[in-house]
Amino acid sequence: MHNLVSNTPVMLALTFGAYLLGVWAKRKSGIALLHPLFICIPAIIAVLLIFDIPCDFYMESNQIVSFTLAPCVVALGLKLYDHRRIVMDNLPAIGSAVVVGSVVSIASVILLGKVCGLSEMMILSLQPKSVTTPIAMDIVTNLGGNASLAAVTVVLSGFVGNVIGPSFMNLIGIKDPIARGSALGCSSHGLGTAKAIEEGALEGAVSGLCIALMGVATAIAVPFFNM
Repeated sequence: MHNLVSNTPVMLALTFGAYLLGVWAKRKSGIALLHPLFICIPAIIAVLLIFDIPCDFYMESNQIVSFTLAPCVVALGLKLYDHRRIVMDNLPAIGSAVVVGSVVSIASVILLGKVCGLSEMMILSLQPKSVTTPIAMDIVTNLGGNASLAAVTVVLSGFVGNVIGPSFMNLIGIKDPIARGSALGCSSHGLGTAKAIEEGALEGAVSGLCIALMGVATAIAVPFFNM
């Protein structure tokens, strides 16, 4: 049985099938917290464990999926180009949101970590929680933290922003598309941007820009908080 499932087509089918299962479950239940991400990940892990399939083999079999991520990210630039005049007019506000978002994100982790008695390694690993996974893992590796813990934290941060972010902004009266896009991009990276795109093209364009700017700002700011 192991030989039947341990091949590239089956691993690709597992990836897409698990995601579609998650989408179906969310639509069927109507529960916002039931994000497809938290359905497909446990489903994939369960299959890998049951059939004793190495994680490295699964990742290698899904390289084509990983490859498409780069064009998808670049495609965000099309929305940014379409709204370039509005974005340029609001660039000071977007830049301010990125700087403040980066500083608050890092400082809050350090403060809460110390209050809760977390170890230095955990505090280091949690600091870049609001940037995209590759950048966060690289930052944490250079700091001497745990890259795997950083990756999990980034996913959880994105999940919270994706699910709760729009409702929270509605609650406190934030309606401006620039502000909403900046908030989702600065706090929840890719998952937040996915939600921003659902809200509108301008929100998606601003959020996509904030992903890149947050990565740069956080990479610059983190060392100063750990001198």
